[in-house]
Amino acid sequence: MDDKPAKRHLKRNGLPQKICAACGRPFAWRRKWARDWENVRYCSDRCKRARGRGSVPESAPLRP
Repeated sequence: MDDKPAKRHLKRNGLPQKICAACGRPFAWRRKWARDWENVRYCSDRCKRARGRGSVPESAPLRP
């Protein structure tokens, strides 16, 4: 028998989403944002830093 616990798979389709204010891409709720979800506006630290510059550089990787 296998004593390893079953892997948990998180279903992302049930999580709330927002649109990033800097890059315009959708991003899903994360546990670390649980207490502050109402105030979260950016999908990443990179977008948060780029907010004053107008836009994220075109070389920004696409988020899944």
